[in-house]
Amino acid sequence: MVAALLWGIPGVMITIKGIKAYTLMPVDELWWLLLITAAVLTGFILMFRRIVARYCGLIAAEPDQTTVWHTFPLRGWILIVCMSCLGIALKFMPFIPAEFTASFYSGLGPALVIAACLFIKRI
Repeated sequence: MVAALLWGIPGVMITIKGIKAYTLMPVDELWWLLLITAAVLTGFILMFRRIVARYCGLIAAEPDQTTVWHTFPLRGWILIVCMSCLGIALKFMPFIPAEFTASFYSGLGPALVIAACLFIKRI
């Protein structure tokens, strides 16, 4: 459940930001932005599916009484910290176009939510 929360909560927040950015886009640009979003979503789902399977195996090997820090290996925590820092940095970069935010966040957010659902499914 900890793993699902650590992936699902940011996923929902990122999805909301992506959808809000989509509302600022002109209608004539939506078709290619949706294609980019679909590509981003597909890529992240394929990547996260493997990561979830690996982490679930590691979590299952832990004893029943363990700490939150054993939810992921060190590489997993580094990945979470780096992705969080990158997301925060992107927020404060004025030169990032709204098209990027709309298409990237709308692909990444749902992929994180799907990964959270995969963690829950394996409970």
